Amino acid sequence: GGKPVVKIGRVAGQFAKPRSSDFEEQNGIKLPSYRGDIINGFDFDEISRIPNPSRMIDAYNQSAATLNLLRAFSRGGLADLHEIQKWNVGFIAKTDLDKKYHDLCENLSQTLKFMEACGINSKNTQAINETILYTSHEALLLPYEEALTRVDSLTGEIYDCSAHMLWIGERTRGIDDAHVHFLSGVKNPIGVKIGPDGSSDDILKLSDILNPQNEAGKFNIIIRMGSDKINDRLPKIFKNIAKEKRNIIFSIDPMHGNTVKTTNNYKTREFDKILSEVKSFFEIAKSEGINPGGIHLEMTGQDVTECTGGIFKLTQDELASRYETQCDPRLNANQALELAFLIADELKS
Repeated sequence: GGKPVVKIGRVAGQFAKPRSSDFEEQNGIKLPSYRGDIINGFDFDEISRIPNPSRMIDAYNQSAATLNLLRAFSRGGLADLHEIQKWNVGFIAKTDLDKKYHDLCENLSQTLKFMEACGINSKNTQAINETILYTSHEALLLPYEEALTRVDSLTGEIYDCSAHMLWIGERTRGIDDAHVHFLSGVKNPIGVKIGPDGSSDDILKLSDILNPQNEAGKFNIIIRMGSDKINDRLPKIFKNIAKEKRNIIFSIDPMHGNTVKTTNNYKTREFDKILSEVKSFFEIAKSEGINPGGIHLEMTGQDVTECTGGIFKLTQDELASRYETQCDPRLNANQALELAFLIADELKS
C-alpha cells in the first residue's frame, strides 16, 4: 500500500477470554464458562472449568518461549522481503485468481528487482533483511497484568511488561472500571475497543484518563461495529472527534462485529462483511478528515476453515473440515493474503 507499517502481533499472551455469560449449557448440563487457558480448561466437564491460578505460570512460560522464537525469526532472515515474495507464490499461482492480484504481486516483484539493481538488498540493508514485531493483548486478567508491572530503573516510569501494547475490551471500558484505572497508570501504548453503542463522548473521556498528556502514538481507538452498523454510527463519532484535535490513532477491527452462528452451529465470520467494514472505515475516515491508522485482524498461516467466503468461496458446509479454533474464527492464509492485497489497493486509491 506504499505506507510504513508498525507490526503488532496479538500473540504471546492472549490467553484470557472475555465472556458474555458466566455459564455455558450443553445437553441440559450447566457449567462455568471457559475463560481462556490462563484461567480454566476448554473441555466441557466440571474439573476442567475450575479456575486454576497455576495456569498463569504456564501462560507466562509459553509467552516467553513464543517471544524468543519471534525474535529469532524477525532478526534471523525469515523477514527478508524476498522471502515474503516466496510466501505469496502459492497464493498467486492459483489460476482462478483475479488479474488485480497478479498485477499487485508483479509490481512488488519489480520494485524489489529495481532496489536490488540499485545495490539495496538483504545482504547490505538491515531494513530489508529484518523486521521489528511488537506484541499486544487484551489486559483482561488484572492479577496477571499487575504481577508483570515494573518500574523502569532509568526513567522511573511504570510499564506493564506482559506486552508492548495493551488494550481494554468493549465490556470493560467503563470510565470507572478497574481495567481503565489500572492502565491509566502505565506508560505502554493503550488501545480501547469501541462497539456500536460507543460515542464520541466515551472516547474523549477515555482519552482524558488514558492519554492525559495528549501524546502522539499513545492512545489507539479500535472500532468494532459490524458492517451493518458502521455507516450509521461512525460518521457522527468522527465528526465530533475531528473538532477536538486529539492525538488518537483510529484503527478498525472488522472481525468481532461480524461474528455469526451458522445453521450447523459453527461460530464464523463472512469474508465479504469483514471487507465491507474495512472499506466503510476508510471511506468514513477520509470524508471526516480522520487518518485511518490501522487494522486489527485475527488470522493464521494455517489452512483452516473458520471464516466463510473469500476468493476461493469457502462455504458453511466446509467449516467442519478444519475448524480448529477454541474461541474466535480466524482468516486462513489465503483469506488473509487476499484481504491484505485489497487493503493495499484501498490505501493507494
